[in-house]
Amino acid sequence: MDFKYSLGLYLIAGAVILFVLAQSIFFLVKAFKQGRALGLDKSKLRNAITSSALFTIPSALSILATIIALVPALGPVIPWVRLSVIGNLMYETTAAEAAMEAFGHQGGMAVPVEDPKVYAGIAWVMTLGICFSLVVLPFLAKPLHKKFLAAGKKKEEPTAEATEATPADGKKKRSLNGFINDFATPAIFIGLIGAFIARAIIGGGKPETFGDGAGVLSIITLVVAVVVSIALELLAKKLKLTWLEPFVMPIGMIIAMIAAIIFFNVLPEDIAMFEWRG
Repeated sequence: MDFKYSLGLYLIAGAVILFVLAQSIFFLVKAFKQGRALGLDKSKLRNAITSSALFTIPSALSILATIIALVPALGPVIPWVRLSVIGNLMYETTAAEAAMEAFGHQGGMAVPVEDPKVYAGIAWVMTLGICFSLVVLPFLAKPLHKKFLAAGKKKEEPTAEATEATPADGKKKRSLNGFINDFATPAIFIGLIGAFIARAIIGGGKPETFGDGAGVLSIITLVVAVVVSIALELLAKKLKLTWLEPFVMPIGMIIAMIAAIIFFNVLPEDIAMFEWRG
C-alpha cells in the first residue's frame, strides 16, 4: 500500500480536521449566544450564519481544485489538511513545487512522490512556511489594527483637513496603506500568476518525464482558464451578477482541468503528449 494513503496519515488528518470543526462550532455557538444577549433577532442571526456559509462556497471550490491538482504527487491527505486549516491555493502549490525541485523530484505535480523522506520534507516546507504568519501576527496585529482604524478616521474627517494634507499642485499625497492596496498587493499577485503562466508556456525538467515541461495540453489548459475567467468577469459586470464574481476563479480552474482531460483523450497521442523544455 502506498504510504501516502496509509491509515495513520488519515487518522492524523482526521484529528486535525475535527479540531478545526470543533473550534468553528464553539465560536459559532458563542457568537450566537452573544448576539442574543445583545438583543439581536434570531432570524437575523440565522441569516448572517447562512450568508457566511454561502460566502465560503467560492473559496471551497478553489480549495477543491487545488487539492485535485496536488493529489497526483502528494496524495489526498497533506493537501486536504493544509488547505483545510490556514493554507491557500497560491502558497501551497508554490511551496510544494519549490520543495520538489530542491529534493530533485522530477515531473512536478504530475509525478507521484515515492520517497517517504522527500514526502516528509515537502510536507514540512508547506507547513512551516505558512506558520510564519501565526508567529508574526501576535506582534503585528495590534499595530496594524491601529493603523487601519486611524486611516478609517481620516477618511471620515472633514475635507478641510484633507485640503491641508494636499500639496499646492493639487495632487494627493500617497500613503503607505494606499500604495500597498493599490500597487504592491496586485503586483505580488500578478507576479505569482505570471510564474505559473511562464511554466505552462516555457516548461522545464527532464525530457523523459511527461508532464514536467510545457506542451499542447498545458497551453490548452491555460487558454481555457483565461477565456472562461474573462467571459465570466464580463458576464458578471454586464448583467450585474455580483454573486458570480467570487466564483470566477474556481469555475475557470475546474473547467480548465476538465478541458485538459477531454483533450488528452480526444487528441492523437503524439500531439497530446508532445512537450518542449525551457
